Amino acid sequence: MIPFNKPYMTGKELWYIAQAHASGHLAGDGAFTKKCHTWLEQHIGSAKALLTHSCTAALEMAALLADLQPGDEVIMPSFTFVSTANAFVLRGAVPVFVDVRRDTLNIDENLIAAAITPRTRVIVPVHYAGVPCEMDTIMEIARRHRLLVIEDAAQGIMSTYKGRPLGSIGHMAALSFHETKNIISGEGGALLVNDRTFVERAEIIREKGTNRSQFFRGQVDKYTWVDTGSSFLPGELVAAFLWAQMEEAEKITKQRLELWDAYDNQLAPLEEKLLLMRPKRIPECVHNAHMYYILLRNLESRTKAISAWAKDGISAVFHYVPLHNSPMGTRYGRCHGTLPITSEISERLVRIPLWLGLAPQLEIVVDAITRHLNSDS
Repeated sequence: MIPFNKPYMTGKELWYIAQAHASGHLAGDGAFTKKCHTWLEQHIGSAKALLTHSCTAALEMAALLADLQPGDEVIMPSFTFVSTANAFVLRGAVPVFVDVRRDTLNIDENLIAAAITPRTRVIVPVHYAGVPCEMDTIMEIARRHRLLVIEDAAQGIMSTYKGRPLGSIGHMAALSFHETKNIISGEGGALLVNDRTFVERAEIIREKGTNRSQFFRGQVDKYTWVDTGSSFLPGELVAAFLWAQMEEAEKITKQRLELWDAYDNQLAPLEEKLLLMRPKRIPECVHNAHMYYILLRNLESRTKAISAWAKDGISAVFHYVPLHNSPMGTRYGRCHGTLPITSEISERLVRIPLWLGLAPQLEIVVDAITRHLNSDS
């Protein structure tokens, strides 16, 4: 079986974990956590980076920092993972779902302004497949309406928008290091704080609502409970694993891009025959080859294709069921418009295997896709 995903190991992960163990510090915020924080701040340019135990946790921290009240509204795409909405619903906020662009599958920036009401507080652009949203327009809308922008950059590490790293543009951002992402720690994430007014409170929220970080820096003589918060830190073993990945982030990204380009070139003839659609390349944006997806004709075509490729020993998967069609989405959120592109794309999209080490088998995947689509046309 050619799996959809296979976690990549640099070879240093277990050595760094052993070092963390030998240091005697296994809880959060040890030496490896600090290395990861520094790497993120230097490579992304955030005022503060804070590792979390998941991207979900980073989004929940951002929702706390936004100081949302019940009934406040948060604009986001429906074509996203449940955590994007859940983090804000937990604070009593209402997700307002907006349709996506056909070319990037990202939130359509031209629909955001019309979705704003007096209750709107936050815009959450999701950089799908590591392809940047149109951030200049989104940030200008936020500026005019005095809204916060929280980037869901779960898939976006090492991608750039007009030369700026994803995660560095909004007021805050959330990253994922889940094993399906490019840079991994098994489970893990990070909150990036770009607006310095949130830095001190972000540290407090991450430390269960205490000013513990200030105590360890010698800024206060004791620490105590000063705000709401929770336990968002990852353990030091997770950070040690992640550090091995960060050291090779550029190499990992380069090799993934080579695989992505190989798919794109070899699948071009099928697009010319109108048997599929490939991802679009966006000017002034550099993606990170997080995934390679294809769009088939309809839900029936996709179902048949996934089944056929499974028989060939190839694991291909679909992606999100739109949140606005989910039981909880209809209960807690509302739609701005009818979201026709979201509904259509969600039934046509297939993600195909993409992981480091796939190169010798990539042509097997392409051959299976080609044979099935030619025979099914």
